[in-house]
Amino acid sequence: MSKLTLSLQALRTWRGRQWLVAVGASVATAVVLGLVTVLIPNPVFGREVPPTAWSYPVWIATSVLTGVLFATYVRPRDAAGVAEPAAAAALESGAGAGPQAEQKTSWLGMAGTITGWFAIGCPVCNKIALIALGYSGALTYFAPIQPWLAVLALVLLVVSLMYRLSGQIACPMPRRA
Repeated sequence: MSKLTLSLQALRTWRGRQWLVAVGASVATAVVLGLVTVLIPNPVFGREVPPTAWSYPVWIATSVLTGVLFATYVRPRDAAGVAEPAAAAALESGAGAGPQAEQKTSWLGMAGTITGWFAIGCPVCNKIALIALGYSGALTYFAPIQPWLAVLALVLLVVSLMYRLSGQIACPMPRRA
């Protein structure tokens, strides 16, 4: 089965607790990213360059994907029994997702969210770009790559999410008795 099919199967098995965490984490991510990038106007942070039209959909997509990814780390509360025999055999033989794969998906998800933050932020308010390139350099060189950073961020988040979700079906964790 493809990772997409397995991912969709995993989402269909989610219970209310996982969806509640996904919604909560999505909203929290949207608020934090929206405030620091001034997509949500606020008196604490300022923005020198107005946001682009694509910043808003990327902001929402990054927030939703991050929230769903966060919820993949939540175990359903009503789980009982043990892993299915086929999955248990796969885990014993070393197939499937192990600690190394989990670290990789964690890293990809974190990198995707941080890259999304750089993509939707003000190019001259980014201290790293400002120090490295100066004001005009940030506008000339960093601003044009921000749409590419947005695409990269979404790809990283989708890949990480697909690995996490497909692993819930292909290699389920042993459940509590």
